[in-house]
Amino acid sequence: MITVKDNIFYLTTKDTSYWFQITKYGHLEQVYYGPYLREQSIEGLRFKRTATIGSSIAYDQEDVSYCLDNLPLEWSGIGYGDYRFSPSEIKMPDQCFANDFIYVSHEIVAGHIPIEGLPHAYDDSCLEGEACLEGEAHLKGNSWLRERVLEKEEKKATACETLKILLSDEAKKVYLYLFYTVYPKVNVITRRTRIENHHKEPLVLRKFLSMMLDLPNRNFKMITFDGGWIKEANRHDRKITYGMHTNFSTTGASSNRHNPGFLMAEEQATQHKGWVYGFNLIYSGNHFGGIELSGHDLTRVVLGINPHCFEWELKKGEAFDAPEAVLTFSDKGFNGVSHHFHDFINEHIVRGDWKGRQRPVLLNNWEAHFFKFNQSKLLHLAKQGKDLGVELFVLDDGWFGERNSDTAGLGDYHVNKKKLPSGLKGFADKIREIGLEFGLWFEPEMVNEDSELFRKHPEYAIRIPGRRNTLGRNQLVLDLCNSKVQDYIIESVGRILDEAKVSYVKWDMNRHISDAFSPTLTNQGEFYHRYILGLYRVLEEIFTKRPHILLESCSSGGNRFDLGMLCYSPQVWSSDDTDPIERLRIQGGLSYLYPPSTMGAHVSSAPHQQTLRETPLSTRFNVSCFGNLGYELDLKYLTRLEKQEIKEQIAFYKKHRQLLQYGRFSRIESLKENKVLWQTVNREQTKAISGFFQTLTTASEGYDVLKVFDLKKEVMYQITTKQQNLYIKRFGGLVKHILPVELDPNGLILRTANKVHKLDDCVESYQGDGALLEAGIRLNNQFMGSHYNPETRLLGDFGSNLYVIEVVEEKEEEK
Repeated sequence: MITVKDNIFYLTTKDTSYWFQITKYGHLEQVYYGPYLREQSIEGLRFKRTATIGSSIAYDQEDVSYCLDNLPLEWSGIGYGDYRFSPSEIKMPDQCFANDFIYVSHEIVAGHIPIEGLPHAYDDSCLEGEACLEGEAHLKGNSWLRERVLEKEEKKATACETLKILLSDEAKKVYLYLFYTVYPKVNVITRRTRIENHHKEPLVLRKFLSMMLDLPNRNFKMITFDGGWIKEANRHDRKITYGMHTNFSTTGASSNRHNPGFLMAEEQATQHKGWVYGFNLIYSGNHFGGIELSGHDLTRVVLGINPHCFEWELKKGEAFDAPEAVLTFSDKGFNGVSHHFHDFINEHIVRGDWKGRQRPVLLNNWEAHFFKFNQSKLLHLAKQGKDLGVELFVLDDGWFGERNSDTAGLGDYHVNKKKLPSGLKGFADKIREIGLEFGLWFEPEMVNEDSELFRKHPEYAIRIPGRRNTLGRNQLVLDLCNSKVQDYIIESVGRILDEAKVSYVKWDMNRHISDAFSPTLTNQGEFYHRYILGLYRVLEEIFTKRPHILLESCSSGGNRFDLGMLCYSPQVWSSDDTDPIERLRIQGGLSYLYPPSTMGAHVSSAPHQQTLRETPLSTRFNVSCFGNLGYELDLKYLTRLEKQEIKEQIAFYKKHRQLLQYGRFSRIESLKENKVLWQTVNREQTKAISGFFQTLTTASEGYDVLKVFDLKKEVMYQITTKQQNLYIKRFGGLVKHILPVELDPNGLILRTANKVHKLDDCVESYQGDGALLEAGIRLNNQFMGSHYNPETRLLGDFGSNLYVIEVVEEKEEEK
């Protein structure tokens, strides 16, 4: 995992190697990060210095070819000849910005070193839910305990190690620590930095990032996941040319504009082939990531807290910890990197009672009611949901204070008795009597000016003295830099959770931060980071004491879909957009960085409230099932056939839930622009589900091919289409041409028939080994304008199919 020989650091995972060395002047020179190599001489990999470079600054006149500007480095300072983007900007104790951090020492530590106040990854050397067991005394007379200890030791063999390197700017008594934690099994290395001031005078941080990495250029492109509200995480590619390419947030959150995770891939990389590097940050606030290409073809990657409005003073003896960055590499394309990220998140980010646990099928009342509901309406919806197979009922916004619109009530978390006359506990008990678990929506970080909380404590809101307030969604943000505000949220939310015995929480945050100012701070440059530290304290205090609660983070959808929140919330509401065609881009984009087990995905009514697009009920489910399934619609307006279809959908999902939430998810490249293909495969490679999605159809579609990857090449599989309904209305005016009498396609008779009668959609079934399925199944023809029959695939605009793949037999050598 981590070895050090002759001033060379060898960091090794199952499939990757990361090497760097200490130069003769004490800098850390990056040597190699790529596919696994056995430990050997690094001379063939080092960048040579056999000629001096014009316009360069020699670090030392004894070696004029030693120029920091042309060295691949692990960390770079300012003022000694490296003119590329620096990961730090420090006003040193002597008031200058020059700094030169030189190697002092290192140590290798078993496991992960926690960061106080910040979420972080963790290792699994301790058994989940048990204390570490040490010493022979624990073993006496207890064979079960002995087995558990042996199991723990086996886990340690694949757990992580941390390399801690001390660098020093000795002239000013400032120490810099670089931490590298290696997770060999999941092919991930995390990096972070810590700075300590041991000088008698203070220093000021104006930029202090978590990591820096220099790599040789391979015609790289940068892949980011960008958008905004209801269009989160859309993939965007840009070629890396000379200069700086950035990915950042200034909204106070990780943001729906630019997710903190990004990729760097060679130009010809595909989903299954090519060199791809992945980077992400365990942090929920303003982030900054960038890739710079130098004039001598070195790419510098940086990631950390955004220096926007950031300023942090360190007095003598004080330290600052940057959040943890996550790095991974694969030569197996984008899916390879995604698989590493998915495994890392499921094993080393998500923790507690819901780690690896199947998520319940939920019914949320928001799109059904908005604010207009009463207890009777809610109970009727819940009973209908129970009949269809739903397991959890979630009461969304509008249950507290005078919350009849988004203009009032936020901050007042006492139940509205006009809507819920039996109180929240009484209502929750009624939900449980129906046979459902009870979940509840909160927006604890916000306050309306029209609220009891604001009238009593206006100082709790973020506002700049002497300036007018700016509102978002008619609300202000509460000042989480203020410990009194933190305590208010911890007490008020915790009390409600306990009283109503809530088992699920949707934690929302529906606006960006503006007017950034806290009277509790003497240095407003600390505001954005202090806010996030306050949020983490609130989440820690509320939910670590209530580990049975499933927390789903939400921020106007995917506005805080990041690794920091996933340390507290095992899943995130991916987007407020429930249109499945938009979700193909949103969930597809998120899947590059995050596993399906973290994505909330709901089936809603069509036309969709966000796009006015009409989509089949089958497609809404087929997209949502590649995540944590929920429903968000008013069930009383569904036909009997639609309810029956939903009941069958939920039964299918429950049967395959483990596979859909925790299987090996991949994106499959399509030969056509109007197709999207997803798949998930179980770890034993005995079972898979593929999704085939069509966006806009074309007239007289050509042949479609379904490819399934990651199966055993010589094992035989059965692949079968999931049965789904085909409604008469899908044929429109064509219906009148096939009936003995002419009927109005929009008339009463056919509208009634559509509610009680359906046609069979095409079901195909094939057998083949894993190699054949990877080569591709040629599917039945789509409808081409005439000659419908049960063997014709009728997809049209926004149609889709799921295919279930299961082992039917194994060859003798496989048995």
